[in-house]
Amino acid sequence: MPQQAQLKHIHGHGRLPRVIATDSSRPWTMNSSSGDDEAPKDPRTGGEDFTQQFTENDFEVTPPAQRVQFILGEDVDDGTHVSHPLFSEMGMLVKEGDEIEWKETARWIKFEEDVEEGGNRWSKPHVATLSLHSLFELRRLLVNGSVMLDMEAQNLEVMADLVCDHMVSAGTLPPGVKDKVKDALLRRHRHQHEYAKKTRLPIIRSLADMRNHSSSKKDMVKSPSNQSMARPGSGTELSEQQHKGNTHFMRKIPPGAEASNILVGEVDFLERTLSCFIRLSQAVVLGDLTEVPVPTRFVFILLGPPGSQSNFHEIGRAMATLMSDEIFHEVAYRARKRDHLLSGVDEFLDAVTVLPPGEWDPTIRIEPPAAIPSQEIRKRPPELPKEEVDEEEEEARLREENGLSRTGRLFGGLINDIKRKAPWYISDYKDALSMQCVASWIFLYFACLSPIITFGGLLAEATGKHMAAMESLVSGFVCGMGYGLFSGQPLTILGSTGPVLVFESIIYEFCQKMGWEYMTFRFWIGMWVAGICIVLTAIDASALVCYITRFTEENFATLIAFIFIYKAIENVMVIGKNFPVNQGIYDCVCTPPIGSNASVIDYAKYNWNSCESYNGTLVGGDCGKPPTENVFLMSLVLCAGTFLISTVLKEFKNALFFPSIVRQYISDFSVLIAIFAMSFFDYSLGVPTQKLEVPNELKPTLSTRGWLIPPFAEKNPWWSAIIAVFPALLGTILIFMDQQITAVIVNRKENKLKKGCGYHLDLFILSILIAICSMMGLPWFVAATVLSINHVNSLKLESECSAPGEKPQFLGVREQRVTHILIFLTIGVSVLLTPLLGNIPMPVLFGVFLYMGVASLKGLQFFDRILIMFMPAKYQPDYMFLRQVPIKRVHLFTMIQLACLIILWLIKSFSQTSILFPLMLVVMIGIRKALDLVFTRRELKILDDIMPEMTKRAAADDLHKLDAEVGLLARIFPWGKGSRGRVVTKPPGLDDGIVGSGGAVGAGLITCTTSNANEKEFEAQSSLLKK
Repeated sequence: MPQQAQLKHIHGHGRLPRVIATDSSRPWTMNSSSGDDEAPKDPRTGGEDFTQQFTENDFEVTPPAQRVQFILGEDVDDGTHVSHPLFSEMGMLVKEGDEIEWKETARWIKFEEDVEEGGNRWSKPHVATLSLHSLFELRRLLVNGSVMLDMEAQNLEVMADLVCDHMVSAGTLPPGVKDKVKDALLRRHRHQHEYAKKTRLPIIRSLADMRNHSSSKKDMVKSPSNQSMARPGSGTELSEQQHKGNTHFMRKIPPGAEASNILVGEVDFLERTLSCFIRLSQAVVLGDLTEVPVPTRFVFILLGPPGSQSNFHEIGRAMATLMSDEIFHEVAYRARKRDHLLSGVDEFLDAVTVLPPGEWDPTIRIEPPAAIPSQEIRKRPPELPKEEVDEEEEEARLREENGLSRTGRLFGGLINDIKRKAPWYISDYKDALSMQCVASWIFLYFACLSPIITFGGLLAEATGKHMAAMESLVSGFVCGMGYGLFSGQPLTILGSTGPVLVFESIIYEFCQKMGWEYMTFRFWIGMWVAGICIVLTAIDASALVCYITRFTEENFATLIAFIFIYKAIENVMVIGKNFPVNQGIYDCVCTPPIGSNASVIDYAKYNWNSCESYNGTLVGGDCGKPPTENVFLMSLVLCAGTFLISTVLKEFKNALFFPSIVRQYISDFSVLIAIFAMSFFDYSLGVPTQKLEVPNELKPTLSTRGWLIPPFAEKNPWWSAIIAVFPALLGTILIFMDQQITAVIVNRKENKLKKGCGYHLDLFILSILIAICSMMGLPWFVAATVLSINHVNSLKLESECSAPGEKPQFLGVREQRVTHILIFLTIGVSVLLTPLLGNIPMPVLFGVFLYMGVASLKGLQFFDRILIMFMPAKYQPDYMFLRQVPIKRVHLFTMIQLACLIILWLIKSFSQTSILFPLMLVVMIGIRKALDLVFTRRELKILDDIMPEMTKRAAADDLHKLDAEVGLLARIFPWGKGSRGRVVTKPPGLDDGIVGSGGAVGAGLITCTTSNANEKEFEAQSSLLKK
């Protein structure tokens, strides 16, 4: 191995610079050693060369990535070369007392775990960091050492005999020390979980430290522990009976996994290093060789003279990390000869990332990433350039899959929605069998109940009590049950909205001026709204949803979230006005009973609550009501406490305490825990805070009306039913926009929904529910954005982690309709739960509102971009859109979107203009369309979504410009292709891509996580063009 190496930049078409290491004296190619130390050819292959269609010269110059892709692309003709998940374990030869044994020092499933220095516990799983020198040394050992593929061995003793015989025949092992090497290989294997059972920590020293005090070479062969190897050795039946695997850790091992054992150590009878890479033809359990009872498939042996223990340890870690790499371990299974293994090592070196030694701390353990990038691109050969895909056709195909394209026939979209959703209907009930659904149901019940009652109170003021809290509860029950049973997207939660309240108040004021019967006129408006919505369903008007891009939907979602936050704080402030902290003197004193010997001073210490319990009498003008000076402060505590407990416990699933299932339950029931905890806190202190008021009788609020509205009234002229179509048009726009924008947010691709959309079916069901509510005189319920977002968030699914260090991955949402049905079923029976619900303080529910508003902002790119505006560049998160779009363009887009949000807020805030709110949502779509003139198509594709074109574009101009830049770069800089590593920083002495001759090979460290540089292509190319 040369002591110095060069680092060269290798560039590919449209790629960032890569780093590969090259020997300063010769090209870094697939040099094969002589065939003397090769394992015998597998008789099933007939000794044929796996790459016989290549000439030797072709194989020398073929890039490592292509060689690996060719190896992995070969068909597996038998079951012996099929890859399995691998568990890697590294053992070192150590001396404890008078015994020499193999001690487990590290293990890998996906990430590295090391035995801590004290020897009493495992470290946290972390990304393996390897020295560059150890990787080159490992490659040299694979070139010059023994490689034995498809060895036939059923136990460790047979394997040791075959290895020693092979080394002797190859001339790498002197015959005189053959027995000593075999004896060392058959030493006992001690695993970390066995050390943990000891009463004291073992004192372990390497053989290098003990060699002056150990027995002679002759004594080592004849030592008692060695002489007993035939009985309790690693490969014997007795050892298999005595060895008890780590069954607890076995749960972390993937099903069907096999083991890779790395054995490294120093012995004082060797003068040169011995190495051997072994692949067994069939995986077998080799006694106590492995910590868990998993059959071993690969063994790597590295023995050498004293003084090389630390170097061997790093080489062993490099080998184990290679075996845990998805690509190399598959190459190891399919390799037919040494050159294939070397190709895997070269490809691995081609994919690593170099970290300079002076700019990071090597003692820091790198946490496993939240998401591991796919390595499939390393397995596949580069695809041939495809014919240019027409973007308009591609977008049309995606819209058709989502049911957002015109079918050309009446109710065609509705029929397609029914066909799409019908196969999932039964599973919508089966998939709800989870405690997560129970938590979601109870959380959303309280989240829906409070706004329904609050909305009912506001509606009573706006409509002269024609509709109030009772009508809102009944409407929630009717609409919720109907929508939950038959809708296309039951994850959408229906609720009362502010624009609907404004619309109702305007209609009521108009009827008062005209002297008409309000409920009858509203009946005809509802019928017209339902009829128009059915017509819109018939002509597939929901296909217009494709014009609602992220720009519009996030503006709307952010506005609603801000409204929830603002209203929660405002309601608490209203309590402060009604119950100020600094009140006048409370005129109420507890006096002793008549005839008592106690003085007034003795009874003055009793407060308003406890006076009567001591037979005292309350005297004063304020005794009719309890003291309220603490109500506002208590309300602040309840609201803030509910919000904080909900927020903290929701993230408890990522905490370090308790088993994962306990953390998950605490996270799912976080809001429920907060409600009950703060309600109990309020009850225990006895402060008279405002409580939830629920109607206790199932009857209309006004005694003059019934549950069915007459279509005609004496006060209303016959033509009032006809002119009702004009307000109905405005109401239709309001309901259509509210419903469809929320549906777009719920169905966004980030939620990974699998059961498809149902825009047309949802609108059809909603039109029927509006007709029913109009006939019964109930408020109209439409999709509620914040409630729907929180419903989706409460049902998110994550992968169950098995490998240590593996982060849970977002899998999608538990799509079902049971939670929706149960939420509104419980709301319907809330009248029967009045004694229980009456104990819940309103500030607690205000805290839930605050939590829902803040939680719904999470994940909104618009809100993230607003926060970025206040961050210095060096503290900005590494968002993808910041990599691909200049920051000034990002801020410009955000400012335009923020201006639209402010306009929407102002229009909503004034009663005179609030009726125009749904029309302004349509204007938002027009503003977004105008942005095509300000931003390039590529920038809009990254920051937003591409809107459908009115006329077909000839080509995508910006993408063509990008291709032109790439082509220009390729002509100016004729770089090579196939490299996949990414330069993080320059190594020491790096100048113009070359390392000075004085740079040490082992100075840099390599993090063994492969990275795809696609996301920075355009940025790198643009910067190079500027240069």
